[in-house]
Amino acid sequence: MAAGHHRLTLSAVQRGVARGMAGAAAIGIVALVTAGWFDPGHDLPERLRALAMALVVPGLWSAAAIGNVARSRFFSARSIDGGDADPAVAQGRAIAQNTLEQAVLAVIAYAALTIATNRSTFALAVLATCFTVGRVGFWAGYRRGAAARAFGFALTFYPTALALLAALVLAIRG
Repeated sequence: MAAGHHRLTLSAVQRGVARGMAGAAAIGIVALVTAGWFDPGHDLPERLRALAMALVVPGLWSAAAIGNVARSRFFSARSIDGGDADPAVAQGRAIAQNTLEQAVLAVIAYAALTIATNRSTFALAVLATCFTVGRVGFWAGYRRGAAARAFGFALTFYPTALALLAALVLAIRG
């Protein structure tokens, strides 16, 4: 191998994460492009109704994650006073933190896309669905490690990031 060139060697976990993320990215791209292609366009009141429905999804997932931490803390003598001594509380907090981060990004992306194009209604439904399926996968896989939760993380993140990029491009193009 030439000087300065290093071969990237991934662990089994890293390969599992890469597979999950690549699969989720592909699904997100295909789903959003398809939604944009088939959306006939809607007027602003219809788009705002779709936005309201889509925004409920990250809100409900955030509420569920916060409620899970509260439930775990209540049933843990070691964590009831605010500490993270109980592993279930620490795991719940990690899931809640990631869910809240994803929700903030989703709110911005969904609103920006709604404003940037009249063809956002179908995409909002796809984004909300990806958020839900992604959160289920992330939450269910969390205990089993990074590779098990990667698809769920990525299915929540990549479609949202793509929607942000699309909103920017559409807003610039006018």
